[in-house]
Amino acid sequence: MQRISLKKPPWINKRINLWLCHSLKRILREYKLYSVCEETRCPNLSECFSKGVVTFLILGNICTRNCSFCKIKKGAPLDVDEDEPQRVKEVVKKLNLRYVVITSPTRDDLEDKGVGIFLKTIKELRTLNNPPKIELLIPDFFAKIELVKKIVEADPQVIAHNLETVPRLYPQIRKGADYKRSLRVLKIIKELNPKIYTKSSLLLGVGEREKEVIEVFKDLRKAGCDFLVLGQYLSPSLNHYLLKEYISPNK
Repeated sequence: MQRISLKKPPWINKRINLWLCHSLKRILREYKLYSVCEETRCPNLSECFSKGVVTFLILGNICTRNCSFCKIKKGAPLDVDEDEPQRVKEVVKKLNLRYVVITSPTRDDLEDKGVGIFLKTIKELRTLNNPPKIELLIPDFFAKIELVKKIVEADPQVIAHNLETVPRLYPQIRKGADYKRSLRVLKIIKELNPKIYTKSSLLLGVGEREKEVIEVFKDLRKAGCDFLVLGQYLSPSLNHYLLKEYISPNK
């Protein structure tokens, strides 16, 4: 099938100054850390890095699932780096970050699905003299209550889990994931600790219908989700899921 390239609307174009990113990239390389910003080829990377904003990607840069929209590498991950949490703490201190976002690829290969390293990273950050606020963007952990409970008991300020798209498109976009299971994760968090803020995100322009998006809004509200981020999808390469439409911010 021939791929048709959509013309970018004026509102989506932005100037990227790679020079402004150099300092933060150098620090990440020095400490052998990954960022989801780089691994997913986020179009906002220059803007965020130039302001010293970064989302740390722990547990390596290889995912055990195969979401067609995501640029993160797929395959067999490397062994867990037990020293990684310490290095995250050192970079947070070096950059004097007051708000830290931590995520990971899905690690279905691990017995605890990576929960242990999340907890260790939080523990390290809280040894700082002036600990930052912490937001975790977690995989679904197969919605296992005992795993989600450990994350909740670590008491970060925000726990996020992204639905990414509407249920109909899951087989095409989120292979290995399950819409109801992801909703369940958000619901479990609120049931265990209503005071923790929960957050999710949707990609727009992947073929969703407006009515379907509104139904997702309702599902998230029923699950007690506090914050929702809506983002324009941009295909990271010709080998990834095809962009279907640009959604105007006014819409």
